[in-house]
Amino acid sequence: MSTYARIKQTVTTRQAAERYGLSVNRSGMVKCPFHEDHNPSMKVDDRFYCFGCHASGDVIDFTARLFGLSPYAAAKKLEIDFGIGAEHEPLPFPNHAEPSHDRERLCICVLREYLRYLRIWQLRYRPEEPGNPIHPRFAEAMKELPTVNHLLDCLLGNDLLLAEETAEVLCQEEYIQRLSEYLGTLSEKEGDCA
Repeated sequence: MSTYARIKQTVTTRQAAERYGLSVNRSGMVKCPFHEDHNPSMKVDDRFYCFGCHASGDVIDFTARLFGLSPYAAAKKLEIDFGIGAEHEPLPFPNHAEPSHDRERLCICVLREYLRYLRIWQLRYRPEEPGNPIHPRFAEAMKELPTVNHLLDCLLGNDLLLAEETAEVLCQEEYIQRLSEYLGTLSEKEGDCA
């Protein structure tokens, strides 16, 4: 079975929408994240369809569009976020004796999870109109998104030395450990998604 088929068989669009912080009502309707929606106009079940902007597709299309990813990257995100496949077990915090690729993987996993929160906050808490008060979560998202994207670019780029050095600095300065603890606090306070 292909990765795409396995994901579509395991995860519904409704489950993904709920996991990524959208509030789905009893009828399976949600405010569409793809256009300015004041009333729920998107139906989510196995697939999704918006009656307002006519966006539609499966769980991979939904995730790709929500996070601005390619279908391949969206499938990988769903695999990790829903624990599909044994190769995505959480990594322990590394000590300096562990191979550098483990530190890099740990940094990538933690930063991607934080990026997920930031993107949700950017959508959920953006001011409805100019002059409205700015929610602290929106301010955090706008402040941190460039930094997190830059760090992920360093870790995921073609320069292996840069990736290794970036991971080493992030772990030595305990940035990743503090960020992981912060994400754990968010999960406890706000449920699985922000």
